[in-house]
Amino acid sequence: MNIGTLLIHNAGTVDAATGALSTPVFQASTFDQSVSFKAEGAGVEREFDYARSGNPTRKALEHTIAALEGGTNGYAFSSGIAAVSSVLGILSTGDHIVAAEDIYGGSYRIINTFFKRWGLESTAVDASNLDDIKRAITPKTKALFLETPSNPLLKITDLNAACAIAREAGLISIVDNTFMTPYLQRPIENGADIVIHSATKFLGGHSDVLAGLAVTRTEALGREVYRVQNGFGAVLGPWDSWLTLRGVKTLKARLAMQQKTALSIAQRLQQHKNVEAVYYPGLEGFTSKPVHDAQARGAGAVLSFKTKTTEQALRFLGKTRLAAAAVSLGGVETIASYPVRMSHASIPKQERERLGITDTLIRISTGLEDAEDLIADFEAALAEE
Repeated sequence: MNIGTLLIHNAGTVDAATGALSTPVFQASTFDQSVSFKAEGAGVEREFDYARSGNPTRKALEHTIAALEGGTNGYAFSSGIAAVSSVLGILSTGDHIVAAEDIYGGSYRIINTFFKRWGLESTAVDASNLDDIKRAITPKTKALFLETPSNPLLKITDLNAACAIAREAGLISIVDNTFMTPYLQRPIENGADIVIHSATKFLGGHSDVLAGLAVTRTEALGREVYRVQNGFGAVLGPWDSWLTLRGVKTLKARLAMQQKTALSIAQRLQQHKNVEAVYYPGLEGFTSKPVHDAQARGAGAVLSFKTKTTEQALRFLGKTRLAAAAVSLGGVETIASYPVRMSHASIPKQERERLGITDTLIRISTGLEDAEDLIADFEAALAEE
């Protein structure tokens, strides 16, 4: 099936016991095991025993994301950063990872604080430069952590080439696919071993759920991730699993409109006198656009732009009426984020500026509003007073 059809018809969409087209919410923390103690049930073990280890609603979501990403096993976590942390939890003290330098600020923070104290070493590289990845690999390196397009400057990494480097060096390749979703990009097809999502974003799609997902290429890797999920316990609850399942069903329709709006806004911003630069893979002339187009089915619904002065950026955030000035992305409403104070505030200023994450940078996640209304609102917010 095509991915748009698979969003609606997959192993997690119909309840096996009742035939319900909407997966039931199994609001249960524990499950009866008495059959295994009865003579007529000797040797019988029920699949579920305790909700940290498994829940039918969560299982439906985990089956769904595995099917969508083309992996063997899916796992649902209490947040996107819980998914990142749990996947990194399969590594050991003394291991080393190579990570893209311009990843989500929360991933940067957890790698460089908690995991650093725990003894996991890391090297940040420009992942769009394959030679930088190769040079950073040491005998202790166990994983390569990527995000493409990157957050918030939308830099592109060649997944086929980067994952091939990881495979040749015996590394686990991990890709954060939050921006693209499996509807637009399936990193396992490009050689990735583990794919991560903040399902809070486009997969949930309505700014009403906090969730994280991970998918593994192999059963063996799946068992490793499950051991951390079950042992650490940062699992997704049944109600939030149901909300995420519901959001997934409309992903194609939402992204189709959001991408068109993102392109229209990006093109208009390019022409504005107070805009210095626009970052969006759908724009002609965008750096690495051919690489992105070869591995993705669309440019996505996130763009960033830089105003010419900090004052213009702050005025935009204060004056826009239709874009919420907020953290997060991927909802039905347009969100304007200020990375230096929000998603990337934990990165030291000197490092942020080296990466190009400046006080003039604004990240936009387009929603389902009419594109012309958003453009008019943005032009008014960018106008000189």
